[in-house]
Amino acid sequence: MSVPAFIDITEEDQASELRAYIKSKGGDISEENSEGGPYVDLAQIIEACDVCLKDDDKDVESVMNSIVSLLLIVETEKQEALIESLCEKLVKFREGERPSLRMQLLSNLFHGMDENTPVRYTVYCSLIKVAATCNAIAFIPTDLDQVRKWIVDWNLNTEKKHTLLRLVYEALVDCKKSEAAAKVMVELLGSYTEDNASQARVDAHRCIVRALKDPNTFLFDHLLALKPVRFLEGELIHDLLTIFVSAKLAAYVKFYQSNKDFIDSLGLSHEQNMSKMRLLTFMGMAVEFKEISFDTIQQELQIGADDVEAFVIDAVRTKMVYCKIDQTQRKVVVSHSTHRTFGKQQWQQLYDSLSAWKQNLTTVKSSLQTLSTSS
Repeated sequence: MSVPAFIDITEEDQASELRAYIKSKGGDISEENSEGGPYVDLAQIIEACDVCLKDDDKDVESVMNSIVSLLLIVETEKQEALIESLCEKLVKFREGERPSLRMQLLSNLFHGMDENTPVRYTVYCSLIKVAATCNAIAFIPTDLDQVRKWIVDWNLNTEKKHTLLRLVYEALVDCKKSEAAAKVMVELLGSYTEDNASQARVDAHRCIVRALKDPNTFLFDHLLALKPVRFLEGELIHDLLTIFVSAKLAAYVKFYQSNKDFIDSLGLSHEQNMSKMRLLTFMGMAVEFKEISFDTIQQELQIGADDVEAFVIDAVRTKMVYCKIDQTQRKVVVSHSTHRTFGKQQWQQLYDSLSAWKQNLTTVKSSLQTLSTSS
């Protein structure tokens, strides 16, 4: 694929025109082409091209498209340094000014290159960085399936793969896309092995804190299976995660009383933690019991009698628990609750339920066939 250039002339004349244009805008560059050939010309043009970013968007895009069109005819092995230089200019221009223009220019470059060209990695990372500064990540492809495909197509090594996923994660977090960010972080942590899991300590720590802080995240057991998270076993952050995975409110209160400074250092709100642990504790109770008295809820969740109904209503709003309030008998009748953990026992329960449904359907089918024969 190619991008449109702003003038239809030979590459040498195009470089000369670009030099003259940049020089006219105050760029520190000679109007004469270099004796070193197209590569040196491009390197010098890119070095001085940031003066063009002050112009009207339409003019800038034409000039940059011309630079990109020259880039795309340079030998592949020489492209990387030039593209890295251009991307650096576009990412760092005036500490974030004109982000939409810079995104458009980077997008033109990205889509002008062959899909399997490894240096597209550099352009994509630059796109992510610029998008994160202006809350425009929605306009950049961040679907995990697509990102996985690019990682394979560009033949990225482990370090670049981790860098890419980390950039996408941070951009999604900055743009308040917490659910998508969590999926990317799990993908990142899942890409570590037993040999390099220790290197992911910071990522694993950050992942746990983000998950605990997110007001819409209530299930955490999948994090315990990740190798970098397992590497934290024995540390306070792992103990805290374990409480949110399967323990009750009382366990969190005890942990907080002994580790208040630690909770504060994580930037977590104790009140928000209490609210989430109340819901998680209630979810566990709802899985175990189909009817729960108001008194039991008060005791287990450490709330007043006047707060029970409001709490249940808020719990139902999360769609993690489905239940009804029986005010006359002062109890809650549970119809369904999400399991906080899903292990062997839960799989067995699911198997038993499906087997029972299958048997019931077989019985119904036999009854219908009998009625059909009789008629």
